[in-house]
Amino acid sequence: MTGPQIVLVGPMGVGKSTVGGLLAERLGCTYRDTDEDIVTAQGRAISDIFVDEGEGHFRALEKAAVAEALAAHDGVLALGGGAVLDAGTRELLAGRSVVYLSMDVEEAVRRTGLNVARPLLAVNPRKQWRELMEARRHLYTEVARVVVATDGRTPDEVVDAVLDALELKQA
Repeated sequence: MTGPQIVLVGPMGVGKSTVGGLLAERLGCTYRDTDEDIVTAQGRAISDIFVDEGEGHFRALEKAAVAEALAAHDGVLALGGGAVLDAGTRELLAGRSVVYLSMDVEEAVRRTGLNVARPLLAVNPRKQWRELMEARRHLYTEVARVVVATDGRTPDEVVDAVLDALELKQA
């Protein structure tokens, strides 16, 4: 038996992949990550796609990956940090159990650091993260049914908070 579809959104490094896997396990359903779908389909890292073809090309791949996953997957789904930038994607998320996993800038920098695999944070991580959040926070909030802060919480505590916020029982 599969559980209800839960879609996780939020900035890079917030723990969507870790929390998503644990949520799926607790709910007895499957987990899927659209960033991983893109990496698998393209046979290369997201940072390589950004460098070789640019952000616009990556966003087109992301939009298609999200639409396909929303249509085909019935478990827990994690979206890339910028997926909510697309208006069509936001429309597809309407009426779904979307959880915005949030964190503050210090936590974000601690988690993502100077990770070169995160091309949008390559220069000045604090400044870049703040700018990304200024552009995206209202979009995460717009699509979310609930917001769960991850700051100072273990992944298991975040999972508990998500389940409580959505009033879901564990499998």
